[in-house]
Amino acid sequence: MGWEDVLAAGEPTPLVEFPLGGGGVRLVLKDESKQPSGSLRHRHARALFRRAIREGLIAEGDTVVEATGGNAAVAQAWFARRLGLSYVVVMPGEYSAARARPVEELGGECRFVTPPVAIYEAARKIEGHFLDQFGRAIEHDLAEELFGQVRPDWVVSGAGTGVTSATLGAWIRRRGERCRVAVADPENSAYFPGWTLDVADYATGMPSRIEGIGRPRVEPGFRADLVDLVVPVADAASMAAARLLREVTGLAVGASSGTALWAALELVERMRARGESGTVVSLIGDANERHLVTCHDDGWVKAKGLDVGACEDRLRRLIEGRLG
Repeated sequence: MGWEDVLAAGEPTPLVEFPLGGGGVRLVLKDESKQPSGSLRHRHARALFRRAIREGLIAEGDTVVEATGGNAAVAQAWFARRLGLSYVVVMPGEYSAARARPVEELGGECRFVTPPVAIYEAARKIEGHFLDQFGRAIEHDLAEELFGQVRPDWVVSGAGTGVTSATLGAWIRRRGERCRVAVADPENSAYFPGWTLDVADYATGMPSRIEGIGRPRVEPGFRADLVDLVVPVADAASMAAARLLREVTGLAVGASSGTALWAALELVERMRARGESGTVVSLIGDANERHLVTCHDDGWVKAKGLDVGACEDRLRRLIEGRLG
């Protein structure tokens, strides 16, 4: 199989209807957990490899390097293995077999660095091509695929690199679609205050507790001009919504998917209050059994000092169409 075949888009990921009480507004989930490497990061990884190869930055037998953790590392390792490339990822924090295993099973090498902010410098010192998913953020193929399946009024995503909301916003504007883009942003993240204040380099300096989204600074890939709304979401709300998603779909989703769902349901509530009809799409970023011992575990959530009870009550009201 040639490189072009490896980097070709696969089958579209499915849409899942989310049950809502009351009529007029439809909520649909785009299930990116069905990607071959298990998450939405698959699309960005493919785009990064495509560009690097097209620009002659990667050749057969080379080593590619990244500074990241979690799903991005897994997606990149998946492509590196199939392209016959060596893959090294620098992860933040102390060594964790649980975090390293998914990458190592794909033939990648994990190196852990403290403090976490040192991972970028450490990655740049490794011989090979630094993919740099934050600094080299590039549009991927989500928008074209999604709009081939449904014509939404809103699409909601979380923001890590910022590239997904930028991809959606740019595609919508090029095609003249009426759809709007909302970003769901967790506590401590810089995207909501940066977007609200129109400060492109806004920084909180604080890490997000929601894996995969939220950043202590506004990343270069985030395009505030392509985003119509940023919705701040409390961490307890993210956890509660992730649990509800699992209840509805049977998928052990992460809290980032819960963040997006909470924001989507807030949009549903606003549309209902205005007497509007239409379709809202929310993204399922991933689903993995490791989430069962975090956001889906009562003891873990309690240890984090999060009370999901009130959030769960509000979710029920939103779903049933009982405003307020």
